[in-house]
Amino acid sequence: MKKLIIITILAFCSLFATAQQEVMVSQYMFNGLFINPAYTGSHKYFSATLLHRNQWVAFDGAPKTLLVSGDGPIANNKMGLGFIIAHDKIGVTSQTDINASYSYNVKLGSGKLAFGLRGGLSNYSVKTEDLKVWDADDGALIADGESEFLPKFGFGTYYYAKRWYAGVSIPTLLAYEDGQSFNINIDQSSFLRKHFLINGGVVIEVSEKLKLKPSTLIKYVKSAPLEADINLSLLYDETIWFGVSYRTNDAIIGIIEYQANKRFRVGYSYDFTITEIGNYSNGSHEIMIGYDFGKDLVNIKTPRFF
Repeated sequence: MKKLIIITILAFCSLFATAQQEVMVSQYMFNGLFINPAYTGSHKYFSATLLHRNQWVAFDGAPKTLLVSGDGPIANNKMGLGFIIAHDKIGVTSQTDINASYSYNVKLGSGKLAFGLRGGLSNYSVKTEDLKVWDADDGALIADGESEFLPKFGFGTYYYAKRWYAGVSIPTLLAYEDGQSFNINIDQSSFLRKHFLINGGVVIEVSEKLKLKPSTLIKYVKSAPLEADINLSLLYDETIWFGVSYRTNDAIIGIIEYQANKRFRVGYSYDFTITEIGNYSNGSHEIMIGYDFGKDLVNIKTPRFF
């Protein structure tokens, strides 16, 4: 029992230390808008996505994430417009981001090079009434309901061709560190730091019905170890994806996505945590639902795999 209490406390500390960073999910390879605004409008139709992530399900107050996104092309596919609404809750703290995104595409070689911008607001709030404390009058406690709105901007580039893609993005250009410009009376040393993301992948045709897609995502945040995702996905009959990912020092992830018809798709992933906390956390679950509007109205000669 004592060991379990210690592990739980350590888990909460870990959650708090990494809180209020960019929302990261396991199924980003099926929607690049989650990590790079330059992905906006890269398809020839409007696409909407709903994603829910329940992390470390065995712990009360563990992270829960809800994402709603949509994007599509404008100006004869030369530009794109989109949005992302993200809500991240960890214990008594929560963060809500509302962002709009824009991209501009130029033809380059056999593919397109896109430049993207993202802008919006991030709200950080604390609900201490849910805490069980010994001394409710402790001056170190944050007043219930305190919140802060902060502007948030991001930038990215993205090159995509028929069979491969690569991108670089900084989702948070404005960094707020060491308590800068905060009304909430807590240590904000980990709040809204710059993230640097590099990703890429290629589609390899194994046979008429089988395609293989290796991909990777490298993440860097100041004062944190470099993190990388190494992914391998198998597509059967352009209908169902089976994938596995390795996230350094964190988890092994199993992913499946099913394209039910030309418009509707659904995905599920399970994170098997390989760190010490994995013995107690019961893993993480993630469900994604996607719908494409107007896909049957455009002339798509070859399908897109990313």
